[in-house]
Amino acid sequence: MKLNFKIVKSNIFFKGKVFDLKVDEIQYDSGNKGIREVALHNGGAVVLPITDDGKIIFVKQYRYPLDKFIFELPAGKLETNEDPLVCATRELKEEVGCSAKQIEKLGRICTTPGFCTEILHIYKATGLTFGDTAREEGEYGMEIFYFTVEEVKKMIRNGEIYDAKSICGINYLLLKS
Repeated sequence: MKLNFKIVKSNIFFKGKVFDLKVDEIQYDSGNKGIREVALHNGGAVVLPITDDGKIIFVKQYRYPLDKFIFELPAGKLETNEDPLVCATRELKEEVGCSAKQIEKLGRICTTPGFCTEILHIYKATGLTFGDTAREEGEYGMEIFYFTVEEVKKMIRNGEIYDAKSICGINYLLLKS
């Protein structure tokens, strides 16, 4: 498929810890001009940990942009050029205090393709061994919860779980079961 525009100018206007902001000036084949703002993000890994008795582990953590505590699957941002499996393993240990005998990739999602490059890799973790967490400073108030699949489905229907990566992770699990 051929694109109907060309990039005239591209600038990174902001370099941040979580993402950078790029603004492209484009020109369509018709001669009309446009602007595209893109959040450049390394992506991340999401872990769907399942205990031996079939419970799914969620964390409840404060999310600054929402000013709320929300239920989520454990997840974290990829370091530059980091293997998503390495990130998933690290986040499982940091947030839940677990290591897993098996980690299986369920899929990947683009979170907001209209303006962001973030791709999240979703993993299922089983054969869990529990130990101490290694949370970052901003994660100290995080709590761990154990839910059955039926409880999670009900919480999604009721709006108690509304985090997109977690809903996608649960759907991947259900589709691959």
